[in-house]
Amino acid sequence: MARAADVVRLLLGSTVLCCSLLGARTASASKAVTAHLAAKWPATPLLLEASEFMAEESNEKFWQFLETVQELAIYKQTESPYSYYNLILKKAGQFLDNLHINLLKFAFSIRAYSPTIQMFQQIAADEPPPDGCDAFVVIHKKHTCKINELKKLLKKATSRPRPYLFKGDHTFPTNKESLPVTILYAEIGTRAFGKFHTVLSKKARNGEILYVLRHYIQKPVSQKMYLSGYGVELAIKSTEYKALDDTQVKTVTNATIKDEIEINEVQGFLFQKLKN
Repeated sequence: MARAADVVRLLLGSTVLCCSLLGARTASASKAVTAHLAAKWPATPLLLEASEFMAEESNEKFWQFLETVQELAIYKQTESPYSYYNLILKKAGQFLDNLHINLLKFAFSIRAYSPTIQMFQQIAADEPPPDGCDAFVVIHKKHTCKINELKKLLKKATSRPRPYLFKGDHTFPTNKESLPVTILYAEIGTRAFGKFHTVLSKKARNGEILYVLRHYIQKPVSQKMYLSGYGVELAIKSTEYKALDDTQVKTVTNATIKDEIEINEVQGFLFQKLKN
């Protein structure tokens, strides 16, 4: 009788294994089981995941990529998901060779950068974001989602506590580090992002601010984030039992067991002789 170990392991924290047996048919020859691994957070935009792939290549490529996709998300409403996917790859292809494009496709398939996007989303939720804002800026503990208020918040920014910057933050290239830290929470590719990015990048180039970008999705989709390849193993153990004829099983007497114990040697020591 074939036997398999029954092990279900999850190596990704904060995920739930939603196993649904879709059309499982029990036949004499085969048994089909379909398992889905869904994260606790909703699906994240591929454009944001592509930007994180760029960030791993270099900070310079990340900001160059952002310049080319400032309002790319508007095509998401008019194009099919497959066409929008190819559009992202086309934009990324301006900065990547064919090998890295294939790696990006693989990263998309396993949603490798989705947890990073969710991390930024959680950081934004802890601020918390102002109500009704598609994007907002935090300047030394002060929040705003209006571009015309930036100048006012920057006046006395250095007198307020400097915010903590994380290792994964995206900082606009600059030669100065002692500037007022301006953190933009926005979704790349949206019009709200484009408006803020144009103003903040200009100020950063002029040496007025330290521009930091963090991903923020105001209205996450309701679709679940299905993951793949995160060390999930699903095995099924048969619960069928086979009858055995007890009369054919050889009995082992206590005397035999005692003899075997006595002649056993443990790392060169014959304990029976030592005992005698």
